[in-house]
Order: sequence, then structure tokens, then C-alpha cells
Amino acid sequence: MSSLTLTQQQKLQTKLSPAQIQVMRMLELPACELQARINEELQENPALEEGLDKTQETDFQEQDLNDEYQNPLQNEDFNYDDYVQDDDISERTYNTRSQESAREDIPFSVGMSFGEHLKSQIYLTKMDKPDRHIAKFVVGNIDENGYLRRTAEELVDDLSFQEGIVVTDEKMQSIIAQIQQFDPPGVAAYDLQDCLLIQLQQKEQTANVGLAMKILSQHFDIFSRKQYNKIMQRMDITEEQLKGAISEITRLNPRPGNNWLGTVYDRNQSVVVPDFYVEEENDELIVTLNQGDIPPLHVSPEYSQMLDLYSQTEKSHTSNREAARFVKDKIDAAKWFIDAIRQRNETMMQTMSAIVAYQREFFLQGDSSYLKPMVLKDIADRIGHDVSTISRVCSNKYVQTQFGTFALKYFFSESITKQDGGEISTREIKDKVREVIANEDKTRPITDDELVEILHESGYAIARRTVAKYREQLGIPVARLRYQI
Repeated sequence: MSSLTLTQQQKLQTKLSPAQIQVMRMLELPACELQARINEELQENPALEEGLDKTQETDFQEQDLNDEYQNPLQNEDFNYDDYVQDDDISERTYNTRSQESAREDIPFSVGMSFGEHLKSQIYLTKMDKPDRHIAKFVVGNIDENGYLRRTAEELVDDLSFQEGIVVTDEKMQSIIAQIQQFDPPGVAAYDLQDCLLIQLQQKEQTANVGLAMKILSQHFDIFSRKQYNKIMQRMDITEEQLKGAISEITRLNPRPGNNWLGTVYDRNQSVVVPDFYVEEENDELIVTLNQGDIPPLHVSPEYSQMLDLYSQTEKSHTSNREAARFVKDKIDAAKWFIDAIRQRNETMMQTMSAIVAYQREFFLQGDSSYLKPMVLKDIADRIGHDVSTISRVCSNKYVQTQFGTFALKYFFSESITKQDGGEISTREIKDKVREVIANEDKTRPITDDELVEILHESGYAIARRTVAKYREQLGIPVARLRYQI
């Protein structure tokens, strides 16, 4: 009990401020979505304006903000003067590129990602805006196989801690239940049993489907061990009935997200907008942040003048006080938003620069064999940020190089220790697995056990289950399914 209380206290003490939450949300946005987010904020907040502020001489200027937001309703005598003075000129500059640049983007087509496909379906539901935000958070916790590895209670805690949003367990369960009706069938399940049952629930409820649901819900353990005689005895069913139920189960997809590539959705291609550009000049690598059509932003001078006017009138008057609070709130929100974009740009550049420095040889040579083992923590430690922050930066982001356009997560891979003590990237192991299977005799496909032996002979000390995992990640079926006459 004391441990639980301590955990709760720690969470409360480390809760993110509204300004920090704003920054986290900005980091998740790729270049192609940032413009839409800015347009949305411009429509909602009249105190935020695009273009250059005529009263300022630099392209990007904003006042540094306090880390913690001070609600004016909690402070009756807030200082008007803090909001009517000219903004401090920021000295920060970014190596950015607009669409007016003479350099040409390299076309790069990619199918809609699994996560993007799920998020697109959120807008087809009747969820309101707050629920849609929660749904996006849930989708972000679905793994590449389509499973939700966090319970509703854990997601509630995560949402409160990371986003400052409080929801009930019932509300979270309700949103998860809606996501479980998304395509592909079985998505957002907690485990295999749950995944199969969700798919059966969405099928036409025939006798075979009904029996299959009973088998999975009541006798999943013995079914998974293929103890079919026990199932027939316990359920008092015939072998023919069992075969009908099994036929329905075997047509289900145990990994809804694993087979995403190669589906019809993969053919619906879209053009990727790179978030970064990396170019070589005299053996030096230059990192550029793509700003696209993102305009400079500033606080509306009219709103600043309005607050100035209220500061010169009688503060005690109720209507003046309420109007001033409204104006102040809008100015605060505008400054928060501007600062969030600035911090996003800073963190994006820091992260990409660290990745380029870590994988320098690859960016110079363009050969994947030069990629070093690298995990999120490696970059986080280099620039002094949390692993979660680096994950947000790298999610759905792309970099254009002279060798092509790559997703940022392409550069991350765990390491494997070779028999000689050296470390290699897991990507190298996967390339070896792909090469061996591509050259195998299809009348006698290589099993996972044989793959382990081949890898051992090449100096790679790796377990069978790890080989099986890498094979599955490459989308390569087991040996018996690769057999050809």
C-alpha cells in the first residue's frame, strides 16, 4: 500500500506542465501535419497571427515563457505590464529550408503506415474532439503486430502523467472497444485469445462461428495445445463440428498488423515529405530542417494594445477584469504555441544532428553495412533528453539524403555480440537471414534450426527464437510454407 502511495506521489510531482505537454504534441507532428496544426491554431486563437510582426526586425521573435502557467483566475491582481511590453528578441536561429529553396526534393512514395491507417479511422467515428485525442493516444500504444500491450488502467495512468488528461477506466475501456472495431479485424486486442475472439465477433454468427467462440473463450488452453479429443469430450461435440469450428479459427489473422505491407492499402501510395535534409559539403554533413510553407508567427499587436488599454482603466471593474483575463489567456496561448514550435525545432535539430554524427559513415557512404548498432537511449544520452522525447521525434519522420529518403527509425537497431566479442547491428543479421533464405533450395527450405547453425558458422551467436523473430519481422514464412515442388 505504501509503495502504491509513493508511486502516485512521484507521478504527481513529475506531472508535465501545460507548456511541456504542448511541446510533446508538437514533436509528434511530421512536417506534413505541422502546417495543418498551425492553421487550426490560427483559426481558434485570434491573438495568434501569421507573417512578420511589423514592430519587430527579426523573422522569428517571441518572449521566453515561464515553465509553469499561472492561471489568472487564481491571481486577481495579475500584472498587466508583463503583457504589454515589447517581446524580447530571440537570438536563436535554425538551419531551415522553405519550399522556395532551389534544392529539389527527391520523390519518395510510401504506402499509408499501419498507425496512420488506424488514426484515419478515428475521424469516421462519432467521437468528440477530446475522445479523438484519447483514441490517438491509444493507437500510439498499439505495436506492429496490432496488439495493445497496455491495459486500460495503465493507459489511464500514462495519459494523466504524460498529457495531464484525466479519464475514467470506463471511458478508456469504451474508447478501446471502439478501436477494436477498426480495420484490420482483431486490432487493439490484449492477447491472442482476445484477438481471435474480436475477429469472430465481427463475422456472421453461423453455427461454426458460435462454436469457435465457445472453444476459444472456454477451452483456449487445451485448444492451443491441440488436445482436440478433450475439447470434443468436454463440449460433447462431434469431430465434424470441431472441424467446422477449427476451419473458422484457422482463417483468422493472429497478427492483424504484421501483414500490413503488401495489402491493398500498400498500393494506395502517398508522397513522403522529408522533415530533414542531409547534404555533404567538403566531407562535412549539413543538417537542414524542412520548414516548408510554415509562416513566422507573432502575437497580435491589436490584442497587446487591448491589454494595454485595460491596464489604463479601472482594474476593479468586473467587466474590465473579465475582458482582460480573456485577452491575457489568448496572448498566453499564442506565446505558448510559438514557444512550442521553437522548442520543437530545437529538439528536432538536436536529435537529427546526433543521429547524423552517430551514423556519420552511412551518411557519407550510403551503404547499410556502415550502420552502427544504435538505440533511442544512445541519442537521448548524447543530447540530454528522455528516451520518450527521442521516440516522438523519430516517429513518422523522414530524412532526405543523397542516397535516398529514409525513415528516421531506419537508423535504429539493437546490437548482437559476435563470437569474437565485437558488436554488430541486428540489421546485419536480418540481411544475412534474408540472403540465406533467398538462395535456399525451395524443395528443401531451410528451417530455423538450420538458420541458427548457418549464422553460428558466420560468427553470429544467436538463439533460435531470435532467428524466428527476425524472420517474422522480415515477413518470411516458416520453412514448411516456403516449400515448392
